[in-house]
Amino acid sequence: MVQRLFVKKHSKFPTASNKFIHHHVPGGKLAVKSIKKKTAGPRTPRYLGHKRIAGVKALRAVDASSAPKRRKTVSRAYGGVLTHQQVRDRVVRAFLIEEQKIVKRVLSKRR
Repeated sequence: MVQRLFVKKHSKFPTASNKFIHHHVPGGKLAVKSIKKKTAGPRTPRYLGHKRIAGVKALRAVDASSAPKRRKTVSRAYGGVLTHQQVRDRVVRAFLIEEQKIVKRVLSKRR
């Protein structure tokens, strides 16, 4: 016969925030283990493609508050906010705009 398990929580229904698994513990017994929700992790803003940021842990809000800073960010400009490719595009765009200004200035001096 199967061992009966008692859920020691307020709700017995398997809702999104109330999931359980049967877990073997020493002594040949079964125990009920509650499962936390999985998180999608930090992403870039929607207007920038809503891409997942590599190198940053996917943590729930409670866990993120106690996690060290190195788990929640990347050591570069816009680290933890933009992906490496988006940062690179911004740097290249700024460089090209400055180059264009210099070319305009040189051409206006020639005339």
